Amino acid sequence: MTSHVDEAVQARIAAAKAKRAKRRQQREELDEARAYGLTARHAAKMRRWAEDDA
Repeated sequence: MTSHVDEAVQARIAAAKAKRAKRRQQREELDEARAYGLTARHAAKMRRWAEDDA
């Protein structure tokens, strides 16, 4: 049988794990968006250089 304190501790641990997982997911999404944005900026820069040379 678990005590009320044990249940509260387990609930806090579960909440902390969920919070970490959510932050990890957000970081992954941000990294993906950042990589896409950098690629798009680089492509735009190359287009501008090509237009300037032409």
